[in-house]
Amino acid sequence: MDPLKALADAERKPYWLDTPARPEPLKRLIGNTRADLVVVGGGFSGLWTALMAKERDPGQDVVLLEGRRIGWAATGRNGGFCMATLTHGLANGLDRWPQDIDRLERMGVENLDEIEQTLRRYGVDCSFERTGELHVATEPWQLDDLAEHLDLIQDLGLDYVPLDQEQVRAEVDSPTYLGGLWERSGCAMVDPARLAWGLREACLKVGVRIYERSPVRSLDDNGVTIDLRTPYGVARAGKVALGTGVFPPLLKRLKHFLVPVYDYALMTEPMSEAQLASVGWHNRQGVGDSGNQFHYYRLTDDNRILWGGYDAVYYNGGKVKEEYDQRDETFVKLAGHFYDTFPQLSELSFTHRWGGVIDTCSRFSAFYGQAHGGRLAYAVGYTGMGVGATRFGANVMLDLLSGERTERTELAMVREKPIPFPPEPVRSGVIQFTRWSIAQADQHQGRRNLWLRTLDRMGLGFDS
Repeated sequence: MDPLKALADAERKPYWLDTPARPEPLKRLIGNTRADLVVVGGGFSGLWTALMAKERDPGQDVVLLEGRRIGWAATGRNGGFCMATLTHGLANGLDRWPQDIDRLERMGVENLDEIEQTLRRYGVDCSFERTGELHVATEPWQLDDLAEHLDLIQDLGLDYVPLDQEQVRAEVDSPTYLGGLWERSGCAMVDPARLAWGLREACLKVGVRIYERSPVRSLDDNGVTIDLRTPYGVARAGKVALGTGVFPPLLKRLKHFLVPVYDYALMTEPMSEAQLASVGWHNRQGVGDSGNQFHYYRLTDDNRILWGGYDAVYYNGGKVKEEYDQRDETFVKLAGHFYDTFPQLSELSFTHRWGGVIDTCSRFSAFYGQAHGGRLAYAVGYTGMGVGATRFGANVMLDLLSGERTERTELAMVREKPIPFPPEPVRSGVIQFTRWSIAQADQHQGRRNLWLRTLDRMGLGFDS
């Protein structure tokens, strides 16, 4: 099908949020309130922090402030890959924290296990399917990278299965596949919006006070409490946890470490039984191809295909604007790539197209810290793999606020900060040249030019 025709009737909104099941917003904060802990941000970071704070100490008073509605931003716009990795993949973790990689991998799996247990305990229905993820090669050079990856995996005893061309196509049938790895237990598929709404209900059940449509405009520390001002009220607390992602930070130092990168996705109409049979996909894994510019894709409950990624777009100046959520150039490109991958689905069209901003830092995985004498904690910079890792980050924030030394707080990943980005306009020039270099690497058998090799040596290692 022609991509323009396939997109003609696609709604310009995130599929996950386009449902009558979306709960009504909770009340705004009006007037003044006091709490032991105020959590800022109603995405996964904030929801997990608020819920686990009450689980740790049911007696403490916890308030969560959300500027719009629970789950409206990155939390409700992502692909729904809930991964065990805390380091944006094994290779990134090995490059940066080889001394801790055993612990990081173990703690990531434990975190995913605990997510599954929590959803069961609170009865959260978000279509959690622990299917794992297929990492597929579509170019010969990617096969070499996967083979190198497999050696590392076997050394760590992780649950991956190597697949040759015939075997990977028996899992998901695309003529573009040359081979792959099936990461069997380290990833679950979820409906991210229903996960957020389920966590909202769990928070309310344990006594968290949630205020929606209450954006925090300023943060003031009077030495006793930290005051968070919203348009119609003030929340005061002895401790604050920030889970605001890439949006203009209440803590100014964070702007040096974060850049907004836009990611885009499509959702198909439901497949017929014959169309699904033509692809296979009996084990319903998530799939990611192995280019530097990569696609990610998965099935939904009703056998639609979410198809996203490839273009990671930075708009010069680093602004966050709603108009950037739609980019027709990328949607047409993605649709074309979809039909190249699945020519047997040439009659399938798209029902939704959307984009959203990702909080990206130079090490591609979250970083953590404190301010205001240790009474404020933050976790940001997940770079697109935060569905599962935000729960770990929430635990780190609570550890830091408690003043406890834990296995988490002793990690180098937690104690260190990423390299800051240069100021504008140099920042835009560096990022755009890096994006061009990454595209060139994909077109030249993965060979990284001098600029990318220099970044690798600096510990930046841009690869997506």
